[in-house]
Amino acid sequence: MINKFIAAILPWFPRKFVWIFSRPYISGETIDDAMRVSKELNNKNIKVTIDVLGEFIKTLDEAESNKKEYLHLIDVATRTGIVGNFSLKPTSFGLLLDKDVCYDHIREIVARAASLNAFIRIDMEDSPCTDPEIELFRKLRVEFPGNVGLVLQAYLRRTMTDLVNLAELNDPESPLSFRLCKGIYIEPEEIAFKKYEEINQHFLEDLEFMFRNRIFAGIATHDKPLIEGAYRLIEKYNVPKELYEFQMLYGVTPRLRDSVVSKGHSMRVYVPFGKEWFGYSTRRLKENPKMASHIIKAIFYKG
Repeated sequence: MINKFIAAILPWFPRKFVWIFSRPYISGETIDDAMRVSKELNNKNIKVTIDVLGEFIKTLDEAESNKKEYLHLIDVATRTGIVGNFSLKPTSFGLLLDKDVCYDHIREIVARAASLNAFIRIDMEDSPCTDPEIELFRKLRVEFPGNVGLVLQAYLRRTMTDLVNLAELNDPESPLSFRLCKGIYIEPEEIAFKKYEEINQHFLEDLEFMFRNRIFAGIATHDKPLIEGAYRLIEKYNVPKELYEFQMLYGVTPRLRDSVVSKGHSMRVYVPFGKEWFGYSTRRLKENPKMASHIIKAIFYKG
């Protein structure tokens, strides 16, 4: 109840107060901020995936603006020599307003990335977006097999079925690339696993399927038991380094992140930036009120 109360009232707090807990996890408002943080991470032998904040838009003019910002971001990051790729949320480009417009925008972004030998990761959003985002990925995969990937959420009951169906697209010359995460959105029990142990079990089952089928796995977790479980599966299947990497959020569990890197595993950090950081931060808290207690702790104890 306390967590839900904090999540409900936080959007009414001054932006400066919300920035107190947001700033360790967001690189800043500008591309320059994202480049600075990305360089710092690259210098620690950590790759990045950069995201422009601003999903769930209300107008197609916003979609056009977001497309232009991503095209500019790709050009700047490539010119700067950043070791990384780019993540985007289809609702930022009008998925819930006009699917065709959304596809055209994202196709243009992926085409620009492909021309520069870069890569775009399509984020997975809440359950009403799952089918259209998989459809979007399937269409882009045909034209740009080595330049586009998808996110899958282990807590959804459908995920293993989605993996089996998508595995038909796999090509040893250009493997499918999925980021596997637990999932953050509040979903009904009939479509999502709820218990911690249950979610972890399915995460590892999904990951094992990816390893068995030689699908590139972005292992996106801050959960130490899952990381240790991934270590065991990597050893069991003798997974080559080019077919997996660990992924974490900027500012979250840096000690655990560094321990993974110290063991010789590839690490990629999600680096969000943009003027829409306030909406992003408060929306994430509403989607998962349990984060409130972690935020309060983070104010007093970073990491």
